[in-house]
Amino acid sequence: MGETLDGEVSYSILDPTGNITALVESPVEVSAQPAVAAGIMRHHPEVEQVGFVRLRRAAGVSNRLQGELRMAGGEFCGNATMCAAALSVLRSRSGERRVQESVSMRVSGAEEPVEVLLKREADGSFSAGVHMPEALGVELADLAFEGLRAPLPLVRMEGISHLVIEPRSPFFCLRERPEAAEQAVRQWCHALSADGLGLMFLEEGSAVRCMTPLVFVPGVDTVFWESSCASGSSAVGMCLASRKGVPVDLSLVEPGGKLHVKCDPTCAETWLFGSVRLLEECR
Repeated sequence: MGETLDGEVSYSILDPTGNITALVESPVEVSAQPAVAAGIMRHHPEVEQVGFVRLRRAAGVSNRLQGELRMAGGEFCGNATMCAAALSVLRSRSGERRVQESVSMRVSGAEEPVEVLLKREADGSFSAGVHMPEALGVELADLAFEGLRAPLPLVRMEGISHLVIEPRSPFFCLRERPEAAEQAVRQWCHALSADGLGLMFLEEGSAVRCMTPLVFVPGVDTVFWESSCASGSSAVGMCLASRKGVPVDLSLVEPGGKLHVKCDPTCAETWLFGSVRLLEECR
């Protein structure tokens, strides 16, 4: 399973700001998910991550859409959460096509359900807002690599953690040294005992900044220079809000497009805004 996918696994490929995501709707045992994910990624080299979903509509008066998402490595992923919510709307058989929809998603790496707000666009895509889980902590981590040692801002989140690397850091040069950066993210992930780790290379700016994300997920042993990273973007907002002590409203220009984050440290609330569209259904 995973080598010959057609007829065995039903999945869809979606594009959330370039971070191409495959979502499997067929039942797959957790133990088999990494192999199935690897097969899909071999079959579709553009896919950067794979999740496994169960979609349904809640019983009761609200008839609200619900779903469950488990990433192949058991990590948390904001972009995949956005995709799963959009797929839930597309799969809804209520016969009612609402312009706006709210979806409650249970996601691997997050203790509480994650709320996703979706708005249908004229081109068939969705604008999405994800109410991100609160950070477990924002701290400085003293890290070393290739003879260099320096502190880096670390945002610990449920299911994944992120390091924010700015131009003043001696580690910022790793952005131009991909192989070394990939070694560093593996080394630091293990040193920090993280479920997954992202290096968010953040350029200078104010309301708009450029960011290059690198993410390592030990559960599936993947390292990707991602086109966009929702949890990493949220971590940047959390880091800057914690540093400044005031709400942050920030657009991040990433290789695949733009994500927007609003973080209010006074109430520990973070919203991540992006878009998602369905590319292909493989059944």
